[in-house]
Amino acid sequence: MRRSAAPNSDIRQVLVETFAASGRMNQLVLDHLDPRVWRAKPSGAGHQQGRTIAAIFAHLHNNRLVWLKRSAPHLKRPAALDPFRCTMKQTAAAHRNSTARCLAMLEEALSDNPNRRVPIFSRGSWASEWPAGATMFAYMFAHDAHHRGQILALAHQLGYRVSEDAACIWRWDKLWKDLGFPAGPR
Repeated sequence: MRRSAAPNSDIRQVLVETFAASGRMNQLVLDHLDPRVWRAKPSGAGHQQGRTIAAIFAHLHNNRLVWLKRSAPHLKRPAALDPFRCTMKQTAAAHRNSTARCLAMLEEALSDNPNRRVPIFSRGSWASEWPAGATMFAYMFAHDAHHRGQILALAHQLGYRVSEDAACIWRWDKLWKDLGFPAGPR
């Protein structure tokens, strides 16, 4: 049975749920990643700027901290990850925390409250600020998806395919259900 698309009044909630699903996808990749690939060095010049999978996950988390600091300074930020020392366990915990904080930031940014505490989105000192809103969400989601793709490709290129169980990142109906969003993707 085909469900109808969400009316405009639901779009804010759909965007928040989608970012929550993206955070869960990162956790699933971490859960199913062979530990031997965590610090494996990529071969070839310019390959993900020479970043290991550990460094890419640290970059994802640390960028979120910049967004939080510059766009939602009132929200408590978790500690940064050291790309050369972080463990998979530390990274999983850090990502759960930064996902939760970014969700709180998005909920405020997407609110129609004129006194919302997140009126702008700043990607860093190098970039212009944007009004907080759907473009902010799109940038954050695309950043996660881009680096998640790098991680999966790099693991494969290094000879460590992520287990078939990680294919659940494509089972969005199940992701929404597992996250407690009963309406599912819409």
